[in-house]
Amino acid sequence: MSFTQLDPPLPVHVEGKGQGFAFAVIDYGQEHNLIWVTGLSDSGEIWCAPNPLVRLQTNWTMGRDAQRPAASVTAIKPS
Repeated sequence: MSFTQLDPPLPVHVEGKGQGFAFAVIDYGQEHNLIWVTGLSDSGEIWCAPNPLVRLQTNWTMGRDAQRPAASVTAIKPS
């Protein structure tokens, strides 16, 4: 497992939670999604969101005009 502090924090949108700033990433290894540690702008809550639910915020200059819906999160089942 590794914990990486982001400096500067990244402005993100967490599906179902809203806009915020990701200030760290947790990596549990190859069998798991990255986990984004995010402070939400509206509520001040801190959430750990799996990678498929996190998107960069809209940025017209960078060509990100609209949020795309996040892919559904599914558990990996061993065969």
